[in-house]
Amino acid sequence: MTGSVVVVARGATVPAAAVGLLRSSAVYAASDLDASAFGVPPVTEAPVGRDFVLIVGSVREPTAAALIAAGASVVAAPVPPLLEAAEVMDTLRSPGGCPWDAVQTHESLRQYLVEETYELLDAIEENDREALREELGDVLLQVLFHARVAAEDVVDPFTIDDVARALVAKLVGRHPYIFADAERVATAERQELNWEELKQAEKQRRSIVDGVALGQPAVALAGKLGQRSGRAGIPLDLFPAGSAAAAQLFRVAATARRAGIDPEGELRAVAKKFAADIREAERAARDAGVEPSTLEADGWRKFWPAG
Repeated sequence: MTGSVVVVARGATVPAAAVGLLRSSAVYAASDLDASAFGVPPVTEAPVGRDFVLIVGSVREPTAAALIAAGASVVAAPVPPLLEAAEVMDTLRSPGGCPWDAVQTHESLRQYLVEETYELLDAIEENDREALREELGDVLLQVLFHARVAAEDVVDPFTIDDVARALVAKLVGRHPYIFADAERVATAERQELNWEELKQAEKQRRSIVDGVALGQPAVALAGKLGQRSGRAGIPLDLFPAGSAAAAQLFRVAATARRAGIDPEGELRAVAKKFAADIREAERAARDAGVEPSTLEADGWRKFWPAG
């Protein structure tokens, strides 16, 4: 061995490339590991002035950082990016990390989850692959952040691993025709119905509207209620009645969802097109030497884009 070597362990596991190095007589464990788990002495007993192998949990451990700064080589197994993202979140939230991250709560983070979700929707609608990749990362950050906050709860803590474990159990449980010996499902529609039935059984729901997120945007909520009520056979004549705008909006959104149309997405697309038309009319007016703020009804009609 030439020069000291820093070996990064994960739990009690070391990289395969380091196995030969660990047969050296000069192997020590850093302060962020349990030396007895590796059967080596702690670094405080390391010889002065000699090259040695140091097993560490993180290259940020003080002795490891000093050795690396002095030119020691590092042997570490590649870290899966998803695991690295969780570790970065842990660092940001831990003492000595980011002061803003440290004070956030589930409640304070809610607004960012909503914002990032809508930015992801924009990327999907614009078919912007680069933005899609970035916004998916921002939504993933929210999941990692909430899981880390949850892990610190003194009453009912859980970690990102618990979240992933529950997700795996849910996915396997809701696809018995893939992971068990249940009858095969031939269509997406039948699978969606199976999911609803399985969710009803899993969560012991007593109502067809149990589990509907009442905090979602109103058009999406109306559509979801229209879909659920349709599966239960509730007729259209039992929808909210009257000529009030709210009742009419509900009927349109709920009926559209029953017909397989996403009313929230369709309405958003129309709204975005209307906003683009406004910008185009304003641009046309300025090109004609007219300030848009002075336009009245006929002026808007004059500069409104065709089609």
